[in-house]
Amino acid sequence: MDLTIDGLGVVLSRRPVLADVSARLRAGRVTAILGPNGAGKSTLVKAAAALVPLAGGRVRIGGHDVHAMPPRERARTIGYLPQDAAVHWNMPAHDVVALGRQPHRNPHAALSPADHAAIGAALAATEVAHLAQRPVGELSGGERGRVLLARVLAGEPAWLLADEPLAALDPAHQIDLLDRLRGVARGGAGVVLVMHDLVQAQRAADDALLLEAGRVVAFGPAADVLTAANLARVFGVRVAELVDDGRRLLVPVGRARR
Repeated sequence: MDLTIDGLGVVLSRRPVLADVSARLRAGRVTAILGPNGAGKSTLVKAAAALVPLAGGRVRIGGHDVHAMPPRERARTIGYLPQDAAVHWNMPAHDVVALGRQPHRNPHAALSPADHAAIGAALAATEVAHLAQRPVGELSGGERGRVLLARVLAGEPAWLLADEPLAALDPAHQIDLLDRLRGVARGGAGVVLVMHDLVQAQRAADDALLLEAGRVVAFGPAADVLTAANLARVFGVRVAELVDDGRRLLVPVGRARR
């Protein structure tokens, strides 16, 4: 089921944040949302998850209006990882991840074999199985971030929306995490990542949506969107070309010349 954003507008505190944003995000692919600070990236994924009201437009998954879905159905369909995700109880990591199964089960029922399998797979995918019995308050920021992503993965959503999932991760874990998210997409889910790292976005994304001042500058295959001209225009940077294992990557090296 594709995620279709049609003429989306969002106004927060009387300030327009998004205006006439349209894109059809395809299931089974990784889409990176990029843009400078204040471009509206986080607001866009919140709007797609029905976490902020719309001033105009629609968001649909398949033929279903996301904002009109019953909350439980929406929670089974969309997994959302916010940029400032927090855990308010010092629970074992396993129990935090188990919360991701709530949309699929009676709150008072014991975990089923399917629940245990999904939790175990999520812990393994984020490389935190060895932390399962550790209280989250004892974990580093990067470890806690991986546990929170595991909670989203445990819900087995059709769409995974993550706002800055690489924050607080070291470079090796960034690469590992993106590889695992690509695996989620290969399994048929849609994956949407708000990102700032242009090189990692080129590595991981099939498609890219470039925002500036709440409007779409470009959307399509990542190689067509993340060009030297677009990066200079939107981010004000000049780039150098790096070839890694036959793949062409553009690396910011300085401010664009005016």
